[in-house]
Amino acid sequence: MDSTTQTTTAPKKNKSRRLHIYTRYLIVSALCLFLTGACIYMLLQTTVVHRADWVAKADSTFQKIDTIMPLRGEILAGDGSVLATNLNYYNIGIDFKASRINELRYIESLDSLADSLAVYYPTHTRQEWYDYLYKPMTMAKKKRSRSYFILRDIPFEELDRVRNLPYFRRSKNANVTGLFTTRVMRRRYPYGDMASFSIGRVNEYKGQIHGYSGLERALDSLLFGEIGLKQKTVFTRGEIYWPIRPARNGYRVTTTIDITIQDILEYELGTVLLECGARWGCAMVMEVATGDIKAITNLEPDTVSGGLLEAKNRLVEGIEPGSVIKVISMASALEEGYAHVNQVYPIGRSYAYAGGSPITDTHSPGALPVSRFIEYSSNIGMTKLVAHHYEGGDLNRFREDLRKLGFFDRLNTGMAYERRPYYPTVDPKAGGRVDLSRMSYGYSTQVPPLYTCAFYNMIANGGRFVRPRLVKELRTPEGVDSVIPVSYVRDPAMTPENAATLRHMIHEVVWGEGGTAKVLRNNIVEIAGKTGTSRIARERPRDKDGRIIKDAPFTPGYMEGVYTFTFCGFFPYENPKYTCIVVLSAPKIRTGAAHICGRVLLNTALKLYARGMLDNTTAITDNVPDDPAKRPTFYGSHDAGRYNTLRGDLNLTSAPVLRAGRAGTAQNVVPDVRGLGIREALVAIESVGLTVKFNGTGYVTGIEPAPGTRLRPGSKVTVTLSQN
Repeated sequence: MDSTTQTTTAPKKNKSRRLHIYTRYLIVSALCLFLTGACIYMLLQTTVVHRADWVAKADSTFQKIDTIMPLRGEILAGDGSVLATNLNYYNIGIDFKASRINELRYIESLDSLADSLAVYYPTHTRQEWYDYLYKPMTMAKKKRSRSYFILRDIPFEELDRVRNLPYFRRSKNANVTGLFTTRVMRRRYPYGDMASFSIGRVNEYKGQIHGYSGLERALDSLLFGEIGLKQKTVFTRGEIYWPIRPARNGYRVTTTIDITIQDILEYELGTVLLECGARWGCAMVMEVATGDIKAITNLEPDTVSGGLLEAKNRLVEGIEPGSVIKVISMASALEEGYAHVNQVYPIGRSYAYAGGSPITDTHSPGALPVSRFIEYSSNIGMTKLVAHHYEGGDLNRFREDLRKLGFFDRLNTGMAYERRPYYPTVDPKAGGRVDLSRMSYGYSTQVPPLYTCAFYNMIANGGRFVRPRLVKELRTPEGVDSVIPVSYVRDPAMTPENAATLRHMIHEVVWGEGGTAKVLRNNIVEIAGKTGTSRIARERPRDKDGRIIKDAPFTPGYMEGVYTFTFCGFFPYENPKYTCIVVLSAPKIRTGAAHICGRVLLNTALKLYARGMLDNTTAITDNVPDDPAKRPTFYGSHDAGRYNTLRGDLNLTSAPVLRAGRAGTAQNVVPDVRGLGIREALVAIESVGLTVKFNGTGYVTGIEPAPGTRLRPGSKVTVTLSQN
């Protein structure tokens, strides 16, 4: 090929290459122009044509509003002790989709992790913990949970323990271990079930905590607070929810509950309830002058554990009260002026009135003055006093006379489901006279124990009907106090003279010759109170949901041999400080209201006295009788310092002091410990190598074998103690 041919071919190739480059350039340029045009078109569509739509959508996104839950207010006892509060707890789980979680190391650690969890959280066995922790490993990775909870409601102080368990302690990075925590708020009651139905309990629904019983329910609007609002807002570092209306936390409620009295009353009621096998029991203590409810308890046996459960609040439910209502009927009779205390009525054992079944008295004499109707708890006497007064006129005027005393006024204690007393309207043509006679001594009525106690408190308070009060102070989240003052149903409800007369009648129930509660006499706290016994009406059959079964056979009337016992009274008698009511339903041991209900009141009063809570002092020098013959005898002692303390520091120069024999010091020889107290006698006998058996209480009055007898090491010495 010649040179001319080569020269012609080269320009053709170069021209073809340039054309190809130009073509690609044009294509790319056209594509860029098209994309640019499309972007400009979309930009115009977004910013001009559909601008309003996009602005509205942006506004809807950043105007999203959510709620802020308030912190529920605390409930406090009278001394500031916390009865209900909010605490932070934590739910702990594993995120099995964490970015750096190591499955192999997790599986290798399961044995030791399950062991540790079984030790610290024994709700599951070691094998159960292992199976639960291994379960996610049996699933495909995509199906594993990001929030596999292993522990719930863990207090803050246990978080470090969990973080230092095997596997979790290998790293603090949640992406490595998958460990995560979520904080939750829980309502907690530091004193457990103490007065739980009076304080109440709460439920959580859709993040909101509301009370369903007791003060938690009655004061829910104050305790709950006000819900706040927050709005999603854009900042330079992202978007957050910004409060537009802060939540307002609930009020702090201070109750009148006294923890010491509450503890004493619950213990005494529970002890007697278990001893007598009652179906349920309730009791309340209120302060005479202020109406402050110092203690309130409702108990029933736990058939599973054999212990006790806090039952529903029967103090606000209506029951047939029995003879405790005679005091209220007598109060009306005194105020209306038809009860003349010295007027004598024939009583007897049986009295058929108005064609009804005979009214009986079990222990009344042939005749009684009005002043002793309460002492002997005379059904016949109350019928002749009350029913005879209204017959021939408006029988329902008896209810109106009680209404004038304030007996039917709502007390508004703050306790949920509080009911007022129910006295039915009577019809003189349909057995109304018989119904009226029954109402005068505690049947055919429904009276909550709360109202009975409040009325007795009025009598103890000289006729001033103070309203029972369970809440005495509210404190706002800003710290502003709102004190709920002492208020009165009637002031006065009855004259001081009539109140004093009635107070003496109640006193004679315990201290009078025919009193039905003489068993409560003691030389420490003088108690006044009235017993009550009522039969229990049959209830219509109900289904498992509590609804009455209308077609089920039912015979109205009272159950045979089943009673409710009540005792209501106040103490100390001369200067009443507290009023107390105790009710026990269907006890298996029928020993009378004074023996079971009255014993709860008496033991509570004695324990309050022992703690100096009855305006008395527990200092020994302030309680020494002026008469040396009445001063107590102190146990003997071999410690001269104790003798000098009695004679010198306590100035008990005329108090008799027992002289004790000289305790032996030889090993295995019975020492002479006569006159010593139990502690010093125990030390003396055991120090010489012998063991002791004690009989009785008080100081040592006898020893068997006799002092000076040599015995084998470890032999038993029987010591007799006496208070005399």
